[in-house]
Amino acid sequence: MNAFAELNLALILFLPWFLILGVLYWVYPRQPRHVARVLFDLAALVLSTAAFLWSIHWSQDIADRSYGRMWPQVLATSLGYGVFLAAMTTAFFVRRAWLRRRTDR
Repeated sequence: MNAFAELNLALILFLPWFLILGVLYWVYPRQPRHVARVLFDLAALVLSTAAFLWSIHWSQDIADRSYGRMWPQVLATSLGYGVFLAAMTTAFFVRRAWLRRRTDR
């Protein structure tokens, strides 16, 4: 397997699912939709993806290869998906609190 593809296999496999989750995060709630919200959403999506990439590369570096060549991929996929979901969940609740505080004014 190509070394680049092997290193980023988790991203390649999860990309369709991340696109679905990203679109759902972007679309809901539909209102309010202002420039600050768009920038916040873009930053959340970029940071979540960056955290995912960092975590899969880090986990592949620390994986114990004595369990076989597949173990680094399994660890990277599991850890990376958890990191992405944690970042998106945090962004969702921060955005919700921020939008509530902004509409209370």
